[in-house]
Amino acid sequence: MPYGSCERPVSVSEGRLVLKGFLGLPHGAAGIVLFAHGSGSGRSSPRNRYVAHRLQQGGIATLLMDLLTEEEAEDRRNVFDIDLLAERVLMAGRWLSRDALTKTLPLGYFGASTGAGAALQAAARVPSSIRAIVSRGGRPDLAQPYLAQVQAPTLLIVGEHDEAVIELNRAAAGFLTCRKKMVIIPGATHLFEEPGTLEQVAGEALNWFQQVFASEGAGVVDEDHVGR
Repeated sequence: MPYGSCERPVSVSEGRLVLKGFLGLPHGAAGIVLFAHGSGSGRSSPRNRYVAHRLQQGGIATLLMDLLTEEEAEDRRNVFDIDLLAERVLMAGRWLSRDALTKTLPLGYFGASTGAGAALQAAARVPSSIRAIVSRGGRPDLAQPYLAQVQAPTLLIVGEHDEAVIELNRAAAGFLTCRKKMVIIPGATHLFEEPGTLEQVAGEALNWFQQVFASEGAGVVDEDHVGR
């Protein structure tokens, strides 16, 4: 499958709210992953688009979308409004559950930076709708009051040299009662800009989603520990 060949632009809507996105739907997809971007990023994030294309090549559909309208994004307070971002994640999940092409696919979240906090809050608020979560350089601590209610198997990926975020992830993992695993990518900093590090992130994410979607929560993902 050529790079990005199964992607098309979509409008994710509910009521009067319309958000722009890219839906990647490979033939015979095992599930679909909704990306929750962080720190004002959006559907065109090069790092998340790279991971999305790797997931598509592995037989998993993806939805990359802006969680804020252009007007909302101009107010920097919205970028860090985890409650608002979580509601938009849930809105996108509802849209996917209504769309004829995606409504039967198990749903996963991929959260980056502050988007990871939003994804985890959304997963806790409607646990029946979500099957798996991956956090990349995420801030799961921003969803701390909700972490104990997360039921979906959760993978936390952090760069080796992102020391502060490593500690935040370790602390947050202590609140998670679901299946969980923490992977530290050697030589990586917060944005995984070092050669080969983003490829490792994509590989870990693909493996996690493939296992969970294949098992539908039946216990194939059994790494109930946190560590290197």
